[in-house]
Amino acid sequence: MTAFSYSLFAKGGPVMWLLVLVGIAGLVIFVERALYLHRGQIRSTEFLNGIKNLLQRDRLMEALTLCEDTPGPVAAVVKTGLRHSADDEQGLRFAVQEAALTEIPALERRIGALAAIAQIAPLLGLLGTLLGMIKTFWLFNQSGNYATPAVLAGGVWEALLTAAVGLAVAIPAHLGRHFLTGRVRALVHDMEWVGNELMRYLLREHRPSKRPEETGQ
Repeated sequence: MTAFSYSLFAKGGPVMWLLVLVGIAGLVIFVERALYLHRGQIRSTEFLNGIKNLLQRDRLMEALTLCEDTPGPVAAVVKTGLRHSADDEQGLRFAVQEAALTEIPALERRIGALAAIAQIAPLLGLLGTLLGMIKTFWLFNQSGNYATPAVLAGGVWEALLTAAVGLAVAIPAHLGRHFLTGRVRALVHDMEWVGNELMRYLLREHRPSKRPEETGQ
């Protein structure tokens, strides 16, 4: 940080440090969530077709291994469906739905914190603005008729900088939350589609005569 930028930063007062901490926290949360959701995004159609091909050749264990080696909630839902492939329709549907519901909280984790940051940052900026204006009027009152622009500039700088930085933190946080929410919706849609397709296939086209011992159920 150059001397000029640090001097400008210091003019924002103590609230600037809070805004910086909040901004860093928001950046860390966004990067971690974006990488996690990207890792869980797979080609659902190709993955399900591969599972079906293995089941058609009665290679259930290989299908389960493929699910274990594939990251993301879609593979977890398919794995649960395969483990309950010998259940009746109600049992299979319950197991698949329960697996999907279990995965959703993991997908949505910490997105609420990013939304909170997007809401808190402008409030911190407003707090800095008010403190800056209070400082300005206090200096004006202390100086009386001899108040000069140079004396009052410190409070005005604090008011303007904190308001600007608060918005600069909040706007990317809002955009990041919307982006992550869209990725979560896409993954949930994939889970629902794959779950329904897998149940339809298991119930209508691949109905095992008994539960395989390999599943451990």
